Amino acid sequence: MAVVFILLCYFQLSLALQYSDKFTEELVLKPLVQDQIYAHFQFTTIWNVDARSRDLFQSHLFSRALSEVIVRHNVQELHISLTAGLWNYETWGYPIVDSAPGAEVWVWFKDDTNDIDTNWKQLTNSLSGLLCASLNQIDNTNSINPDISFAPTGIISNTLNSSFVRYATLPREIVCTENLTPWKKLLPCDSKLGLATLLNAGPIHNTRYHSLSIHLRPICRNAQCDLASIELTQSVDLVYDFTILGTRNWSLRKLFGQGIMNSCPLADTSTIYVETTNNDTNIFHLSPTPDEYLISTRGGFSSQFAKYVVKERPMTIAASYADKQMYTVNIPPPLYANQYKIGYGQQKGGLVTKIYNNHWAPIDVVVLQNLPWYIPIYLHTLKIISNGTPMKPQKLIYKPGKMREKAHSLELMLRLPAKSTTSIKFYFDYVFLKWQEYPPDANHGFYIGSAIISGHLPLGRNYTGIPQDGSTYASSFNASRKNYFVQIRTEPIVITLPTPDFSMPYNVICLACTVVALAFGPLHNITTKRLVLKVNSDNLLTKLKKFGRSLFCSKKL
Repeated sequence: MAVVFILLCYFQLSLALQYSDKFTEELVLKPLVQDQIYAHFQFTTIWNVDARSRDLFQSHLFSRALSEVIVRHNVQELHISLTAGLWNYETWGYPIVDSAPGAEVWVWFKDDTNDIDTNWKQLTNSLSGLLCASLNQIDNTNSINPDISFAPTGIISNTLNSSFVRYATLPREIVCTENLTPWKKLLPCDSKLGLATLLNAGPIHNTRYHSLSIHLRPICRNAQCDLASIELTQSVDLVYDFTILGTRNWSLRKLFGQGIMNSCPLADTSTIYVETTNNDTNIFHLSPTPDEYLISTRGGFSSQFAKYVVKERPMTIAASYADKQMYTVNIPPPLYANQYKIGYGQQKGGLVTKIYNNHWAPIDVVVLQNLPWYIPIYLHTLKIISNGTPMKPQKLIYKPGKMREKAHSLELMLRLPAKSTTSIKFYFDYVFLKWQEYPPDANHGFYIGSAIISGHLPLGRNYTGIPQDGSTYASSFNASRKNYFVQIRTEPIVITLPTPDFSMPYNVICLACTVVALAFGPLHNITTKRLVLKVNSDNLLTKLKKFGRSLFCSKKL
């Protein structure tokens, strides 16, 4: 079967070369503080077909199932993430691809789409079946259309109109093996060849943080941008804890359960990068010797990477550390945030989002809050305080929700002062739900999605630590920009709505049945049986004879 699959891959490769489609796969390994290591897989498929056309079914490396979905629902850009765990920005810095806990979907539809809401609902149902996730729970009640938070990452055909974007999140979505398997089937080589063979369910789900994401966008095919291609980027982000691994010395076999047997024949390049920026004092040693060392310079900050080219033979990479406790200096990023709940009881509550600016200059950010319809907010209670001083937003966009029909949306454009801590606080009410609107585990609570903070950081360093030279990362969204665009997600919040005692009907039924059972027997006997008086006609002499006979008979025995 393996030989047949390889032959099919080479046949598909000949077709891809005929149509000049491209596929690359890369892996970045980056040490983190607190004895952890960050692994980022990126699989990029460039489909050289006119992105503005509707005839997109003749695909060779691109997934046919995904192409039918984007054509049928008139999708221009598609971004999906399924994440378990929370990324610690303050300690780990910025990830290469940021995702909110749970499931997150945001889509740009083409400007000739007639009914956005209908296409959005049908699209989420199709993606639910494609990825075996609960995306079919996304509808108008938990979706919003932000105005300034989500800009297209690819080329724009006509005038930008925010009415064609939709965003939704499911913070309670659980990521497991049934999501990983269909995700790998979207790859040209599946999980049988190349770097995808490292994506085994056991080692992936035994991590502190793991995220699957799909990003689709139209890009320019040449410098004149007279032709447009479709770029599909599939990424996996993992954070391994050395405490779970049992040792600080890592290797591909320890991280992923196996090494790489061979490369994917459909891939133009198959590369592994290991960041060695902070390894000036030989804190860890790599084996085998890298093919070369790369220096990626951006904004005056240089990052060093050891580069390995995956070839058609088995290989593995190992790192052995010296006897030192800390091998990376923890430098907090210039921008990070967190979110928490305030208030007490189940009548009124509040939400506070704190944004930290550690940079020496002001930073402009956009804050997005996607709030469910069952927590109506009081906009007049909105307070923004920065370093103890009240401040006004540069722009405020509030779209009130509607009970059981539409979610609340709040967008704030702020200019954060240098070296400041800014808090955004507002209050809301708890709504009484109908008994059919509660989930099966209603006492667990209800989730409020992550707040999204978007901002442009000054180009002073390579914030995510990705190679910008000699890889497809050089054509990423941030590679050619004058500043560095980041989107950070806060933690989701769990609130407890007024919840009835769902065990009470069960107790009432048990009590009623017990009472009926105990009362039914005597009542049935009294009402159905006839009481008859039994008269004994024997006189006293007859009774004495019987007693004497029984007495003498018993003595004889």
